[in-house]
Amino acid sequence: PHEGEAVELFVQRARAASGTFELTRANQSAVADICRRLDGLPLALELAAVRTRALSAEQILERLTDRFALLTGGGRGALPRHQTLETAINWSHDLLTDDERRAFRRLCVFAGRFTLEDAAQVCDASVDVMSSLVDKSLVIKEDATAMARYRLHETMREYAQKKLAQANEVGELSERCTDYYAMRCRATALDARFHLLEWLAWTDLEIDNIRAILRHCMTARDSTRGLDLATALSWFWITRATTEGARWLDELLSLEPSDPANVAWAYFLRGFLGVLQGDWQASLPVLTQGIAWCHRHRLPEQLVHTLSMAAIAEVLAGDRDAAGRYLNSAEELAAQADDVTTRLSILQARSLNAIVAGDAEAAHAAATEGERLSRQAGDLYSRHMMLLNLGGAAILAGDPPASKPVFEEALKLAYQIDDRIGEFYLLAALAYHNATAGRTKIAAQLLGASDAIRTGAGATVMAMLAPFVDQAQEMATNALGETRFRLEFDTGRRLPRDAAVQLALGNSPSTEKPPPNTEDGQLSNRETDVARLVADGLSNKQIGARLFISERTVDSHVRSILNKLGFDSRAQIAGWIAGRGPGF
Repeated sequence: PHEGEAVELFVQRARAASGTFELTRANQSAVADICRRLDGLPLALELAAVRTRALSAEQILERLTDRFALLTGGGRGALPRHQTLETAINWSHDLLTDDERRAFRRLCVFAGRFTLEDAAQVCDASVDVMSSLVDKSLVIKEDATAMARYRLHETMREYAQKKLAQANEVGELSERCTDYYAMRCRATALDARFHLLEWLAWTDLEIDNIRAILRHCMTARDSTRGLDLATALSWFWITRATTEGARWLDELLSLEPSDPANVAWAYFLRGFLGVLQGDWQASLPVLTQGIAWCHRHRLPEQLVHTLSMAAIAEVLAGDRDAAGRYLNSAEELAAQADDVTTRLSILQARSLNAIVAGDAEAAHAAATEGERLSRQAGDLYSRHMMLLNLGGAAILAGDPPASKPVFEEALKLAYQIDDRIGEFYLLAALAYHNATAGRTKIAAQLLGASDAIRTGAGATVMAMLAPFVDQAQEMATNALGETRFRLEFDTGRRLPRDAAVQLALGNSPSTEKPPPNTEDGQLSNRETDVARLVADGLSNKQIGARLFISERTVDSHVRSILNKLGFDSRAQIAGWIAGRGPGF
């Protein structure tokens, strides 16, 4: 049931059990937490409500460290099978066929949602078996996009985990799940950039399962499959989760993996993520290591990409001579390969180097060719980045008006694939255009929205963009005054990304009061629960005990929270929770 319905059910049953229970301002938070942690399951809520005869709601919440142990002793009129939560689930479990029992216990291997194909490949669960488990309310079916998805309530997942352990299948299922996701990601990785919308949609839905597999690989020190999986997810990290991707790569590389090709791609990708975040101190050393590794193991394809990225990193860090040397080496290698991705890598480095050098003509030529190639190949990521460079070249050539439609087209593409770094840059660029046109209120809001996305991506403002951001901020502040500018800037920070993009494109009016809880990186209900407990100082193990989820699931939630909010530490999560106020 919906949380409101679950609270109402708990209160009704508590009144029937104790005769005196009332929902008050003092206990409503504890009651809501009880309902969430029991997944809104009616039987679990009824058994918990019985405890109000002797315990307060707060005391029940404190004792929910083992839901199966606490929720015993239902009402006198209850059937024996309803006397405990575990007994009730046991009764339902005993009615299953052997195939249904086997599938049900194996489904706990999924940390998040899963498809029929996932269930069939990993758990040997047929369509008929899945349908039966859904009919018996042991598995939840939900529709995400055009594909049916499934998940287990945390209560059912905990129960299924016990059954899996009793069947001595934990190790086998963990391996099958790891092999399955490594295979799926590896099979789609090469063509992902040319089918980015479909690939990202699949990854967005599967990412919780993939995170659990990555954590399993780290725990098992399985650097080969872990790094294979992490590099196969490159476009997810690049567009959605730069901070999280960098963490996984750092952890997996620390295990000293041995597969030469995988390690080479990992060095390149880690350097790429550092460049996107403007973190030259992190990106340059790892790119240097990657270049040496590629030379040592004779990996020309990885080498040309790593050299091109090193050229970008060096020019953005201010060393144009080093950037030129890297770019020349990359171009010599690229001349031997007729590959569109290699050519795009070179063109991106060439156009950025030209912009920093102040050569508008060279920047325009490289970006134009890059835009043509990426459009022809169906590479949405490269195309919107080349358009961004074309806009920069127009400004450099002294023709800012010509850059506006180019930036708008780039923003549409960035929004289409939800590339956070691209959105950050392009909102800032269009804030500059609004400021110069006298639309300073919109400019202030776009600057705020851009800053929120930048923070969420863990990025810093690149030196070549900073003057435009500063100029837009100065014009807006002069026109609005410091206090009004700050109010509009903060309004922009709270705008959802889609509203900010529409505002930048002139498709929606400025929003004075955005809806609550819509800032970049909005947390799910479960992530909010985890964030609150992180703020209370609890460890992952303690949070798992409180929420009745595994420690690895908590770890996955914490990583997701850090990525969505653009934080690097649990202390920042605690500060964010404190800033939301007591009602959050």
